[in-house]
Amino acid sequence: MSLLDIRRVSKNFGSLVAVRDVSMTVESGELRAVIGPNGAGKTTFFNLISGLFRPSAGSIAFDGEDVTGVPAHRRVARGMARTFQITEIFPEISVLENVRISAEVAAGYRLRPWLGRRAAAEIRQRVEKILGLTGLVAKADRLVGELSHGDQRAAEIAMALALRPRLLLLDEPTAGMGDQETYEIAALIRRLHRDNKYTIVLIEHDMRVVFNLADRITVLDQGRLLAEGPPAAIAQNPAVQAAYLGEAA
Repeated sequence: MSLLDIRRVSKNFGSLVAVRDVSMTVESGELRAVIGPNGAGKTTFFNLISGLFRPSAGSIAFDGEDVTGVPAHRRVARGMARTFQITEIFPEISVLENVRISAEVAAGYRLRPWLGRRAAAEIRQRVEKILGLTGLVAKADRLVGELSHGDQRAAEIAMALALRPRLLLLDEPTAGMGDQETYEIAALIRRLHRDNKYTIVLIEHDMRVVFNLADRITVLDQGRLLAEGPPAAIAQNPAVQAAYLGEAA
């Protein structure tokens, strides 16, 4: 049974069809990249997966359960976590506090004004583990708003990990970054996938990142599924080259 099973989903906005009859399955432990030119429907497709939009047609199953009509916050509770193209963080508080808030939400402590000693210790251990995993231990006490763009993105990923996801959705994780920051975020994603066995679906424009990280690639064009397969096959696909990769393929 696939962890994520999307069957013939479409999304209409009035007369505009943003996503048309797209299917995709993602296995547990897989890293799937979704690529395509601007306007291909990638972000709308991600919004359908994460529950921000409800499909106009088709179905979405997560871990064997139909979640087509399940809202975003309930999908998070079931094991989906997402980052956004524009980094979503609390810039006025520390890295540690950002991650702690997510960890407390995941543990069901969202509205509690205080935690008991045992609960607080468990949250602290969880936060320390995630900070170590994302390379943010030395910056734990820094205000997130003071960090570089790359470190802010790492902090956002850390917040997503604190939600204990079984599926991690990353929307343009290297957007706006220089070469060094791109390398560092790509290395973090590789560690999460290969060393820690996270199942990851990402949208990404940087083909260096896509072809170095992905197990399989899904290509969208004008809201439709253009191609799907391992990186080598996608790089050699004439339709993909014509629609998106061009000479860079």
